[in-house]
Amino acid sequence: MATITERGPNQWRAQVRRRGHPVQSKTFTTKAEAEAWATMIESEMGAWVRRGKAKAVTLHEALRRYETEISQRKKGSVQEASVLKVWMAITLARRPLASIRSVDIATLRDEWLKDYKSATVLRRLAVLSHVFSVARKEWGMENLLNPVELLRKPQPDNARTRRLVAGLAHETNERDRGTDRGAYDDELDRIAAASESALLPSIVWLAVETAMRRSEIVSLRWEHVDLRHRVVHLPATNNGTARDVPLSSRAVAVLESLKGSGNAGKSASGGGVERNGPIFDIRSDAVTRAFERAVTRARKLYEEECWKAQGTPDTRFLVDLRFQDLRHEAASRLASIFPLHELTSITGHKDPRMLMRYYHPKAEDLAKRLP
Repeated sequence: MATITERGPNQWRAQVRRRGHPVQSKTFTTKAEAEAWATMIESEMGAWVRRGKAKAVTLHEALRRYETEISQRKKGSVQEASVLKVWMAITLARRPLASIRSVDIATLRDEWLKDYKSATVLRRLAVLSHVFSVARKEWGMENLLNPVELLRKPQPDNARTRRLVAGLAHETNERDRGTDRGAYDDELDRIAAASESALLPSIVWLAVETAMRRSEIVSLRWEHVDLRHRVVHLPATNNGTARDVPLSSRAVAVLESLKGSGNAGKSASGGGVERNGPIFDIRSDAVTRAFERAVTRARKLYEEECWKAQGTPDTRFLVDLRFQDLRHEAASRLASIFPLHELTSITGHKDPRMLMRYYHPKAEDLAKRLP
């Protein structure tokens, strides 16, 4: 603590004592100068202690603490856990936080960009940046520098524009998407048929009919489903805002089939008429893996059919299709029905500009609207 004493005319001595530090003392002509100096010295002593914490804690230890205290409370904790494992496995994780500089992260960034897409590298950098931010704001390391803040970030170059394509049987007889989706749903029909998961087909159809996120679908509960009014309530979403999603006739049919099957949870009263509890007993990452396997099997069966018919497989059909593309497809389909301000309330986008990432209409479909 600081002590200010008057030692004579125009002589004020400031003395600062703190455990673990040598005593600091200086004389000034005014009391105000002495107090200002003492405040500065106390601040510097505190900063030394905080820097000491950053020098003592390694990046690996910080990542572990972040995973326990911060990441596990997030909705995307499963996905973020894989990113944290990547950081924990590198040699840099053995070093103290205070010793890590932007040049170290820049070297990793450049190495990763040789093998991974920009979006993957950006996700890794974002997680590390948040670790340093939490350490500085919440773990008493106020003087810790964030090496990611000044780093040049790679530009995302892997924006998805994948839409469903028609199968060979429909190539010469394509009709408007808004009135007949059968031709373009051929990919999904084949994926559902090839799936070894009993739940995946229902999840796939709900995704393309509602534009709900994967996490939102697997978190659905029967008490939030109103089939009579064709609405499902999402009490907690990725952007933190609850919303109601309208259900198409097909989505209602999917949920009705699940409600009548053994997959649905029974009501708490035991009557069996009303259902409560989760609709799907599956994790988000398991949905992704099941979808990828189903696409691979469906493509193989499709190629065999083409070869038997002495035809050439379409290079676009059942190729480079991800589960996230179903949200793109759904948003693009709904955009032909609803104006943008209504569409944002369905998809859950707070900023309409973000919706443009998912809205990718086909040029031929737009051409049909022209005179």
